[in-house]
Amino acid sequence: QVQLVESGGGLVQAGGSLTLSCAYSGASVAAATMGWYRQAPGKQRELVADITSGRTTNYANSVKGRFIISRDNARNTVYLQMGSLKPEDTAVYYCNAVPPVDTFWGQGTQVTVSS
Repeated sequence: QVQLVESGGGLVQAGGSLTLSCAYSGASVAAATMGWYRQAPGKQRELVADITSGRTTNYANSVKGRFIISRDNARNTVYLQMGSLKPEDTAVYYCNAVPPVDTFWGQGTQVTVSS
Protein backbone atom coordinates (compact mmCIF):
# COMPACT_ATOMS: atom_id res chain seq x y z
CA GLN A 1 0.00 0.00 0.00
CA VAL A 2 1.41 3.36 -1.04
CA GLN A 3 1.52 6.22 1.41
CA LEU A 4 2.89 9.71 0.71
CA VAL A 5 3.58 12.19 3.52
CA GLU A 6 4.51 15.78 2.71
CA SER A 7 6.37 18.06 5.12
CA GLY A 8 8.49 21.19 5.24
CA GLY A 9 5.94 23.89 4.55
CA GLY A 10 5.65 27.07 6.53
CA LEU A 11 5.45 30.84 6.47
CA VAL A 12 8.22 32.66 4.64
CA GLN A 13 8.78 36.17 3.35
CA ALA A 14 8.90 36.91 -0.33
CA GLY A 15 12.32 36.13 -1.71
CA GLY A 16 12.88 33.41 0.85
CA SER A 17 13.40 29.68 0.47
CA LEU A 18 11.85 26.43 1.66
CA THR A 19 12.52 22.78 1.01
CA LEU A 20 9.61 20.37 0.95
CA SER A 21 9.95 16.63 1.50
CA CYS A 22 7.69 13.79 0.43
CA ALA A 23 8.35 10.53 2.22
CA TYR A 24 6.84 7.54 0.49
CA SER A 25 6.26 3.90 1.16
CA GLY A 26 5.59 1.33 -1.50
CA ALA A 27 8.06 -0.16 -3.94
CA SER A 28 6.11 1.01 -6.98
CA VAL A 29 6.85 4.66 -6.21
CA ALA A 30 10.59 4.25 -6.70
CA ALA A 31 10.00 3.40 -10.36
CA ALA A 32 7.34 6.03 -10.99
CA THR A 33 7.55 9.56 -12.30
CA MET A 34 6.77 11.69 -9.26
CA GLY A 35 5.56 15.23 -9.14
CA TRP A 36 4.86 18.12 -6.83
CA TYR A 37 1.45 19.69 -7.22
CA ARG A 38 -0.03 22.75 -5.57
CA GLN A 39 -3.48 24.13 -4.99
CA ALA A 40 -4.08 27.74 -4.12
CA PRO A 41 -7.39 28.89 -2.62
CA GLY A 42 -10.08 29.02 -5.28
CA LYS A 43 -7.83 27.50 -7.93
CA GLN A 44 -7.40 24.09 -9.47
CA ARG A 45 -4.57 21.86 -8.42
CA GLU A 46 -1.61 22.20 -10.78
CA LEU A 47 1.57 20.25 -11.42
CA VAL A 48 4.62 22.42 -10.77
CA ALA A 49 7.49 19.95 -11.17
CA ASP A 50 8.09 16.31 -11.93
CA ILE A 51 11.00 13.89 -11.99
CA THR A 52 11.31 10.54 -13.71
CA SER A 53 12.92 7.46 -12.24
CA GLY A 54 15.94 8.39 -14.36
CA ARG A 55 15.92 11.85 -12.76
CA THR A 56 14.82 13.79 -15.82
CA THR A 57 12.99 16.87 -14.56
CA ASN A 58 10.29 19.17 -15.88
CA TYR A 59 8.95 22.42 -14.47
CA ALA A 60 5.97 24.65 -14.95
CA ASN A 61 6.93 27.98 -16.46
CA SER A 62 5.81 29.75 -13.30
CA VAL A 63 8.51 28.06 -11.19
CA LYS A 64 11.24 27.38 -13.72
CA GLY A 65 14.58 28.69 -12.51
CA ARG A 66 13.33 29.01 -8.92
CA PHE A 67 12.34 25.46 -7.90
CA ILE A 68 14.38 22.26 -8.03
CA ILE A 69 12.87 18.79 -7.74
CA SER A 70 15.00 15.83 -6.73
CA ARG A 71 14.58 12.32 -5.41
CA ASP A 72 16.51 9.95 -3.20
CA ASN A 73 15.19 6.45 -3.67
CA ALA A 74 17.51 5.12 -0.95
CA ARG A 75 15.69 7.41 1.50
CA ASN A 76 12.30 6.96 -0.17
CA THR A 77 11.94 10.72 -0.46
CA VAL A 78 11.17 13.31 -3.13
CA TYR A 79 12.22 16.90 -2.49
CA LEU A 80 11.22 20.30 -3.78
CA GLN A 81 13.69 23.11 -3.16
CA MET A 82 11.89 26.41 -3.55
CA GLY A 83 13.76 29.68 -3.89
CA SER A 84 12.92 33.31 -4.69
CA LEU A 85 9.46 32.62 -3.36
CA LYS A 86 6.62 34.91 -4.37
CA PRO A 87 3.23 35.52 -2.75
CA GLU A 88 1.64 33.74 -5.71
CA ASP A 89 3.46 30.56 -4.63
CA THR A 90 1.16 30.41 -1.61
CA ALA A 91 -0.69 27.10 -1.76
CA VAL A 92 -1.00 23.64 -0.29
CA TYR A 93 1.70 21.48 -1.87
CA TYR A 94 1.22 17.79 -2.55
CA CYS A 95 3.30 15.05 -4.05
CA ASN A 96 1.88 12.28 -6.20
CA ALA A 97 2.70 10.21 -9.21
CA VAL A 98 2.45 11.68 -12.70
CA PRO A 99 -0.30 11.24 -13.79
CA PRO A 100 -1.70 11.37 -10.28
CA VAL A 101 -3.26 8.38 -8.56
CA ASP A 102 -6.36 9.25 -6.58
CA THR A 103 -5.51 6.99 -3.67
CA PHE A 104 -2.02 8.50 -3.31
CA TRP A 105 -3.12 12.00 -2.28
CA GLY A 106 -1.87 12.95 1.17
CA GLN A 107 -2.77 15.91 3.33
CA GLY A 108 -0.21 18.18 1.72
CA THR A 109 1.88 20.87 3.34
CA GLN A 110 0.93 24.54 3.49
CA VAL A 111 3.31 27.12 2.06
CA THR A 112 2.51 30.75 2.75
CA VAL A 113 4.61 33.54 1.25
CA SER A 114 4.12 36.99 2.72
CA SER A 115 4.82 40.13 0.74
